[in-house]
Amino acid sequence: MAAETTDLDTIRERAERWLADDPDPAGRAELRAVLDQLPGSAPELADRFAGPLTFGTAGLRGPLRAGPNGMNLAVVTQAAAGLVAWLAAQGGTGPLVIGYDARRGSREFAERTAQVATGAGRQALLLPRPLPTPVLAYAVRHLSAVAGVMVTASHNPPQDNGYKVYLGAELGGKLGAGAQIVPPADAGIEAAIRAVGPLTQVPLGPAGQVLGDDLVAAYVARAAGVVSPGGPRELTVAYTPLHGVGATVLTAAFAAAGFPTPGVVPDQAEPDPDFPTVSFPNPEEPGAVDRLVALAERTDADLAIANDPDADRCAVAVREPSGGPDAAPGEPDAAGGPGTDAAGGPGTDAAGGPGWRMLRGDEVGVLLADHLMRRGVTGLYATTIVSSSLLRAMCAARGLPYDETLTGFKWIVRAGAGSEPLVFGYEEALGYCVAPDHVRDKDGITAALTVAELAAGLKAQGRTLTDRLDELAAEFGVHQTDQLSVRVDDLRLIADAMGRIRAATPTTLLGQPVTEAQDLLPDADVVILRTAAARVVIRPSGTEPKLKAYLEVVEPPTDGDLAAARTRAASALTTLRTEIAHALDL
Repeated sequence: MAAETTDLDTIRERAERWLADDPDPAGRAELRAVLDQLPGSAPELADRFAGPLTFGTAGLRGPLRAGPNGMNLAVVTQAAAGLVAWLAAQGGTGPLVIGYDARRGSREFAERTAQVATGAGRQALLLPRPLPTPVLAYAVRHLSAVAGVMVTASHNPPQDNGYKVYLGAELGGKLGAGAQIVPPADAGIEAAIRAVGPLTQVPLGPAGQVLGDDLVAAYVARAAGVVSPGGPRELTVAYTPLHGVGATVLTAAFAAAGFPTPGVVPDQAEPDPDFPTVSFPNPEEPGAVDRLVALAERTDADLAIANDPDADRCAVAVREPSGGPDAAPGEPDAAGGPGTDAAGGPGTDAAGGPGWRMLRGDEVGVLLADHLMRRGVTGLYATTIVSSSLLRAMCAARGLPYDETLTGFKWIVRAGAGSEPLVFGYEEALGYCVAPDHVRDKDGITAALTVAELAAGLKAQGRTLTDRLDELAAEFGVHQTDQLSVRVDDLRLIADAMGRIRAATPTTLLGQPVTEAQDLLPDADVVILRTAAARVVIRPSGTEPKLKAYLEVVEPPTDGDLAAARTRAASALTTLRTEIAHALDL
């Protein structure tokens, strides 16, 4: 009992010190209310003070709440002060450009970042309104900024917010100009944040210069330029921004590129931080695109497209004949996310509507890569270790350079270490970079435009995206992927599972010997297993409390029978999921 009292007293003292330094009256009132409910609120108070949000390569991300273990004005003030101090220590010149989405607190956090920058004598440029993350990434390059900050939690739950940092060419180098930070910048910024003194002594200047809409117009014009002029444009598109900030910019980009204006899901068109029509604002989650599919069905659309709330990801749903041989729905994975495509490829009704299914990120990635290759775009094509190996096979067959990186666009855009210019990169989590010189990050707007260009060209020939996927499968074999994803409340469970897979690495999978077992420690907490016809990549999620296993089976078609090959691949994936789940014991 004495120890518990001492612990409570310690946390109370920390909370009182935090209150004395918190610059936000609302934050102080919130934390005072928690203190006033002690001892009953002791677990909540302990969680708020369990430790500070750590600044990593993904920046900051966490729940909106007072205290060091949350996103709030005090944490943002400290982060901004540390970032500005680090930029100065590196000798970085030029303005800091700041963008924000429509989540709660985003504008306030952006304006406070600008005040900290100007208070330190650095010019701060604010985007004119809530805008997609790709617009901020573009602005860093376009404005020759020393760095950029984007206040967003992307597709996290409504109660979260986040803080991402991009570097300009001066500190990021040629490959990292306008890209997210990588080590050792993250550790340097984190150290600078921890060195910030009392927040009451952080000088605050004016809220920076608010940029005009000419910046957005410049982004839209460059985005429209990713598609070839004069090609087919007849295409009916249904679209949703999932209550995020993508609609205005995407529809403007479609118009500038000569496409008909997409139909937008009415009750998801405007930004809303509550995300009221979805349980989770991620187009990969079950039910998230139900309204989109319904709109596509009503309007007889050729294509359905969704952006995540900050519009850096792009999801694509396609119409397929209902009741066909490949139309069996998949089973949800352990986290309730997208499950196995029972057909091993085109045909799963995963989008929740009759005759429609959501394409997997790998499918969209190889479609975009193939389209650019057919357009004659030469240079480096890159993806990550958890994406399908089909892109590697395509590049090898077509004599194009290829690279494979750790997970995350911060690595993809630095692929090849400059040996060849990057022309395309993608990751299976719906992220695509079709124009690295425009936005050196994933960009859901330009990806949507490029998908539309491909779909319109195929439509003019009486064909569809699934027809093109069939062609790729016939040429390179069925590369069927799936994911086993387990969400946990205790992160120690993930560490334990990774320890088990390392200590007792499977020697066979699908009845075949494991020909390679690769452990990427200490560079990354990743284990890769390969057989002659399968691959498994196991890693903790970098943004969520999940353990993920990425599964792939390659099945060559016999006598051109794709349906049979997909059925065999689907069966193999089901078995592989079971084997990996057993090995992880979660």
